[in-house]
Amino acid sequence: MASRAEPLAALDATIAATRVGDTRLTTVPFLAQVGLRLDPDGPAVARLAAVLGSELPGPNRAVAAGAHRVLWLGPDEWLVVAADGEEDALVASLAATVGEDGAVIDLSANRTGLELSGAFARDVLATCCTIDFHPRVFGPGQCVQTLIQKAGVLIDQRTDDTYLLLVRPSFAAYVAEWLLDGMLGLQADRATR
Repeated sequence: MASRAEPLAALDATIAATRVGDTRLTTVPFLAQVGLRLDPDGPAVARLAAVLGSELPGPNRAVAAGAHRVLWLGPDEWLVVAADGEEDALVASLAATVGEDGAVIDLSANRTGLELSGAFARDVLATCCTIDFHPRVFGPGQCVQTLIQKAGVLIDQRTDDTYLLLVRPSFAAYVAEWLLDGMLGLQADRATR
């Protein structure tokens, strides 16, 4: 097996050192990510729900399904996210379940993860993203495909103050630097008060 390079290794020290109160950014490389394409009204949906232990989520929703997380990407598209190393077993299981009624593909190398957590996570996102993350509008169990400045990201709000951002490895440093800059700006703002 070829060795894998963590896309944000060059920023690890900066990421680890940057905090605003309890808010921090963490790299989550090498997540297992499996794409599903199927008819949302077709026969595979019930079979998948039985295997995953959860219904497929609706628009802009994400659900915990056992050790996996399932994110809605479009009317006939979902992403199943799991721990590193689970991709082969997950692809095999989902492909056997879906059969000819859809498509299953390993997308693990397509995105890397960044976790933004803490009391100021929403404020940090507001410095570089136009989505309204106010709790009345966006909360745990919701996901959205959007931009952090000019880079496409998939944002999954896991808890009240924890967001998983999935981004293409080639844009990971760009997105991380915007988030770190937002954190430093909030830190400076807090220091002047």
